Amino acid sequence: MIRVLIADDHTLMRDGLKQILATAGDMVVAGEASDGFQTIDQVRGGDWDLLLLDMSMPGRSGVELIKQIKTEKPRLPILVLSMHKKANMRSAAFAPAPPDICARTVHPNSC
Repeated sequence: MIRVLIADDHTLMRDGLKQILATAGDMVVAGEASDGFQTIDQVRGGDWDLLLLDMSMPGRSGVELIKQIKTEKPRLPILVLSMHKKANMRSAAFAPAPPDICARTVHPNSC
């Protein structure tokens, strides 16, 4: 099973992602975080296969979180979910290995 951590400050978004991932069969949402501090705690305390990360949460910016997570858990894949456009999100802050980014406003096949 693929163990997924969902980090998003919107309960509705987390619940929707859990429902979608439940249909995958080989994925389980094994943890949730609603702010940047909880995200770091969960990342440190769990053995995750994937982090689904909202870029705009209370507590810590998405850029700060990604930098810290990539330092502490460099092999943890991060899929960024954001209301911001993809082109605006990819920046030097993510170099040399930017995370995968999917804007909430686009069809999933377009990511």
